[in-house]
Amino acid sequence: MSIAYTEKTEVQDLGKLIEKWASCKGSEPALIHEDRSMTFSELDKSVNRVANGLKKLGITQGDRVAIMLPNIPEFVFSFYGCQKLGAIAVPFNTMYKGKEISHILKDCGAKAVVCLTNFVSLINEIRSDLPELQHIITTGERTLTFADPESTLFIQAVLSKSLFIDLDDAYHAIGETISEALVSAGVKGVWYRHRGSLRIGGKKVAGFLISEAEDIYVINMICFISQFTPTDFFAALWVPPEVKDKIMEPLTSIEEELGEKLSDETLRNAVVQSLQKRFSVTLEEGAMTREEKFGYQKQRSLVFKGTGKDTPEKNSFFKRIGEMFKK
Repeated sequence: MSIAYTEKTEVQDLGKLIEKWASCKGSEPALIHEDRSMTFSELDKSVNRVANGLKKLGITQGDRVAIMLPNIPEFVFSFYGCQKLGAIAVPFNTMYKGKEISHILKDCGAKAVVCLTNFVSLINEIRSDLPELQHIITTGERTLTFADPESTLFIQAVLSKSLFIDLDDAYHAIGETISEALVSAGVKGVWYRHRGSLRIGGKKVAGFLISEAEDIYVINMICFISQFTPTDFFAALWVPPEVKDKIMEPLTSIEEELGEKLSDETLRNAVVQSLQKRFSVTLEEGAMTREEKFGYQKQRSLVFKGTGKDTPEKNSFFKRIGEMFKK
């Protein structure tokens, strides 16, 4: 991730500095992360959202807010959101484990901590030792999405961008819509709070990713139909042990929650009906249009980014996973 720098300024308040940049350089790029560029106006808007959210939680001037985030835009939003309120941001390394996290949060007296979703279990384990900690604020995930042909259902939908205010609005609306679809199919207790994951209790039951392509959003959804063992994937995909501990997260399935396995057709129909009702549109099955193919190719190129290859090797792990999406 890179951050654009501007000329020297006399403004000392970092929160007001963001506002100043937004007013004079609103349409210029402020943040560049992977394939996405954010303008100063968009940055200021996101920072304000975080600041207002912290304020509603009771965070005030002088309160400590710990930030346990990797190099992603949400780190910038959280840091400058604290500056807007006069709160004290306390960033620390995402590779720290229980005792290290406990020492930092206790030492600074953090009233809140901002972290990735899959770090929550780590913090909850030590929460009884942190009397000052009142809020765990989650954003996004740095984790793996596991899939199995017999245990997961993939659904792809394409909707016009005109149905949404922006990408954040799209994630919020789609998350609520999929939640409603699962509830209508008999799955109780489903909730959605952050970008991309739906949960029952603290366990993930479904997820989705939204990709932009010209004037459309390509939505790729995955539902866990029945139980499977994600650790089997590590036979083909190696990650360092200290990372593996943190990218693994509790999963559940519709079969485990209901006591019976729903058919692919039942779940697909529930999702389609919820989308049509929410957005007053008609979804039709069919071959991908030019725009949809563009979106697919964009996602495909991201998968192999950095590998030096445009396509997966024959019988490779990625090739076998790709075949799931064709079934």
